[in-house]
Amino acid sequence: MAHVIHFRKHSLFMISFILMGLALTVFSVRSASGAVPLDFADLAEKLSPTVVNVYTTQTVEVSSSPHQFLPDEMEIPEPFRRFFGLPDTPGQSPKRKMERTSLGSGVIVTADGYILTNNHVVEDADEIHVTLSTFEEYEATIVGRDPKSDVALIKIKPKNDLPFAVFGNSDELRVGEWVLAIGNPFGLQKTVTAGIVSAKGRSINNASYGNFIQTDASINPGNSGGPLFNLNGEMVGLNTAIFSRTGGNIGIGFAIPVNMAKNVFAQLKENGKVTRGWLGVMIQQVTADLADNFNLERPIGALVGQVVPDSPAEKAGLKAGDVIISYNGKEVSQMTMLPAMVANTDVGEKAKLVLIRDGERQTITVEIGMLEDEEAVLAGTETGTSKKLGITVQELTPKLAESLETEVDHGLIVSDVEPESAAAEAGIRRGDIILEINREKVEKVAQYIKALQAAQEKKSILLLIQRDQNTRFVVIETDK
Repeated sequence: MAHVIHFRKHSLFMISFILMGLALTVFSVRSASGAVPLDFADLAEKLSPTVVNVYTTQTVEVSSSPHQFLPDEMEIPEPFRRFFGLPDTPGQSPKRKMERTSLGSGVIVTADGYILTNNHVVEDADEIHVTLSTFEEYEATIVGRDPKSDVALIKIKPKNDLPFAVFGNSDELRVGEWVLAIGNPFGLQKTVTAGIVSAKGRSINNASYGNFIQTDASINPGNSGGPLFNLNGEMVGLNTAIFSRTGGNIGIGFAIPVNMAKNVFAQLKENGKVTRGWLGVMIQQVTADLADNFNLERPIGALVGQVVPDSPAEKAGLKAGDVIISYNGKEVSQMTMLPAMVANTDVGEKAKLVLIRDGERQTITVEIGMLEDEEAVLAGTETGTSKKLGITVQELTPKLAESLETEVDHGLIVSDVEPESAAAEAGIRRGDIILEINREKVEKVAQYIKALQAAQEKKSILLLIQRDQNTRFVVIETDK
């Protein structure tokens, strides 16, 4: 019996050894085809020339102390202020100009020098410089910016045709798939990192259009605007943010899906601005409890909480309580996916929605409208240093006022607030009703834009808003 057991162990060992050899052979074959590479060297060598360093400069005013060892705007007790010869009131020190610099990345998308990067990399820049992988340096101009998607398009005039990235299809990405990130973290050019797709459809920082790709490929400050590639060498994302308590990489990075980025690219290149589709519904995430109440097999889709009057959704017959589970043949697994899907739809296109209503599955066709994206933007200068308020407004109609249960008969509803914008810092919230701008009553979007243009030389704007049946004044610092 002992010999039999020994023989069986030996046989099992030999079988395992043979199977291991076969597995390695298959792995090697798949590696040769590019499906699962043994290393990323060939891919990095091929793709690195498409990635650039984006270097921006901005001139800002700061307070200047006659004593260099004293910090700017320091709160110093009055006796000490007199001793050091400082103004009696903090903040009244003389002003001096200082040059602020920042670093980011970009990816060449055409041979003649169009480059995609993040909006936050270039939005406040006085000058933009681009350094190629060959260390050639060019001055770049902004073709267009889209703060909502955090995508910007810049242009250089190269001496020769440039290598450029090929767009892939981010919808085909799978969780667990290998990806490669190339950029300039902390100014270190041509840095290559690899990881996998950790998740899809992520929403971060209350972004208007989420649906981000999450990856554990190392992304750090300076990687913003750099590309994310799949193993076929196709660009599948534009790196934009990290989640970190220390400012460094902890394995949670986010990229804008390339399907969104290439749509924005095409519009910015053609028109210098982005037009988005509009459905006209207020939605919320479907939780496990809500799924039970709406007779869903699992928590999925976008629950319609409100339908905007006279919107494409209302005209198509959508109702509060509908759960949208599919849009143009694509599953809406999370609520955050729907806004991006609608935004990327051409105005006038007929979209097919699958929804659950009263436990029954229905299909509805909606003709997508145009999002009237009237953002509060102060008239800019040629240097591009003007600041926007960061809010989107909508006219208050009688039906909308009734649905909001407000007695106000005029004003503009704040439908969106950009994170970290001037309006957000002043405490403006979605749902606030703007009644006046600089003591002038506003009822129409046209009045709103005109009032902002009239105030473009001022350092602040005074708003009268209503929130929860209470009115109050709010000062927004425009920080010109």
